[in-house]
Amino acid sequence: MDEYQQTVRSLSDRIVAAQNPIRVLDAVKWDDSVKQAFLKAKGKEMPQVDRGYYQARPLAFDATAVKHEFQNIERDITRQLGQFNPVGQIMRRMCKEYRMVVRMLEARGTEDFGLISQELYGAASDAFHAGDPTLADLSMMLSDYLNNIDGRGDLKDEPKNLTAKDAVALLQGRLNRTFGEAEGTIRVFESDGIVADAAAGADYIKVRADALFNERDVRALEVHEGLVHVGTTLNGLNQPICTFLAKGPPSSTVTQEGLAILMEVIAFASYPSRLRKLTNRTRAIHMVEQGADFLQVFEFFREQGFDLSHSYGNASRVFRGSSPTGLPFTKDLSYLKGFIMIYNYIQLAVRKGKLEQIPLLFCGKTTLEDMRTLRQLVEEGLVVPPKYLPEQFRDLNALSAWMCFSNFLNHLSLDRIEADYANIL
Repeated sequence: MDEYQQTVRSLSDRIVAAQNPIRVLDAVKWDDSVKQAFLKAKGKEMPQVDRGYYQARPLAFDATAVKHEFQNIERDITRQLGQFNPVGQIMRRMCKEYRMVVRMLEARGTEDFGLISQELYGAASDAFHAGDPTLADLSMMLSDYLNNIDGRGDLKDEPKNLTAKDAVALLQGRLNRTFGEAEGTIRVFESDGIVADAAAGADYIKVRADALFNERDVRALEVHEGLVHVGTTLNGLNQPICTFLAKGPPSSTVTQEGLAILMEVIAFASYPSRLRKLTNRTRAIHMVEQGADFLQVFEFFREQGFDLSHSYGNASRVFRGSSPTGLPFTKDLSYLKGFIMIYNYIQLAVRKGKLEQIPLLFCGKTTLEDMRTLRQLVEEGLVVPPKYLPEQFRDLNALSAWMCFSNFLNHLSLDRIEADYANIL
């Protein structure tokens, strides 16, 4: 490396080290005693979570020291790279985001927690563009579509007859084949400490020990957690200079989850009940933004057909880090929000003939607003192109053809089509 590259690498490594102790989901989750007390009361009493609950569970790191470290790194970025250096601007924004994350975690159980969450991840009432529908509008529209196909016997989910142990073995074998020479470095194992059915780390995927799966579920996990989350982590770890691409601040969460949902769709790994899970989360967050409390959200999930335990789990995702009457934790908006943003980005890249920018989405924990800068950094040799790419993004022929048609279809009026097709459908 030359002196400039060594400076970037040193600053990047400092960001990676400083964020290492921050574990957002561990800091905001409710322990099992809250769930057991709620179920014992048959879902009739509010969970016993308030500001004092979180204060009795202090953060696993010194929040003040971490904030100061990010402030020092940000100051050194400007001193050593200048105000307008492209990679410096990315790293400074990351430092600001991580300081905001720490402030959010310090505010657990207060209104500020929800307000900072909205600043980091967005709100359900946010519009995609001026005059466009909001995320809440999108979730209601998708729910209507799903209701129209609900009840069809041929769309029912297959029985979940795979235990977590079965799913681990099946998923491990598929990932070993997918990542080739990385075989053996990616571990899939059971875990008791997660809320979701599965969660990806740097070189592993955890599967919830008490969850049941079918083969369609495992396929979705392979695509979502494996091809996207693990793949982008490995590509980030493969960066010789911009090592910060191996770690993702909240702004990259939207891109990551959107990319994962898009991959599920184009790999034909998604299905109606999984899509309903995402729309329900968005609708629940919107309900809380409109004033709903935990019991009302819990009843919403009961009306969707979930039992007591699963309804509690779904509702607690919305309120974790907050209180049962507080503002929501809005991270789960990232799925639908990110999908729309990534889809639009790829559409425009095809329309403008900038196909070379599409695979760069996978070069690490990227953020959509940095894509033009990342292309510049690749050209400068500061960032290396992604090593691990899903098949759908390795050969862009089919994706480009699809997006060309999609660009045209966007100009057609669906209401006019519905009227013209009324006699044949």
